Amino acid sequence: MIRNCTIADATAIAEIYNYYIQNTIITFEEELVNSAEIIQRMEKIHASGLPYLVYEEDGVIIGYAYAGEFRSRCAYRHTLESSLYLRNGYSGRGIGEQLYRELIERLKKTDCHSLIGVVAAPNPASSKLHMRLGFNYSGTLRDAGYKFDRWIDTEYWQLVLA
Repeated sequence: MIRNCTIADATAIAEIYNYYIQNTIITFEEELVNSAEIIQRMEKIHASGLPYLVYEEDGVIIGYAYAGEFRSRCAYRHTLESSLYLRNGYSGRGIGEQLYRELIERLKKTDCHSLIGVVAAPNPASSKLHMRLGFNYSGTLRDAGYKFDRWIDTEYWQLVLA
């Protein structure tokens, strides 16, 4: 079931996200987050009137997706950056695609014109997901981040919602 997140989901979201911080290059964050930090981030998204969704199965949060500010300059106000994370071990089941599709549908009801997916590369599964959802590959920034003693590229994917 996909639903709007609540503050009660913060601990599960932090747990999901912390796996990626500790074990992958998928996020460029390096310090673990706690539920208080997740609540602050949720409140920022909610205050913007944007969706922050969770996928729940049998009372367990399996994944989450949201869109937030892409850049802080005013002219970017109609362009958002998407985020999607699944609990470790749940990829490949279509849950991420369901969450992302629902996020896109909800964003179409806002003033969002363009959605940007930023993918730490290589991540073929994420790149394929963006292609399936109609995003266009917009370029790669080489050596954009440094984590786990190595340089990491980032791919940019764009979906114009209009």
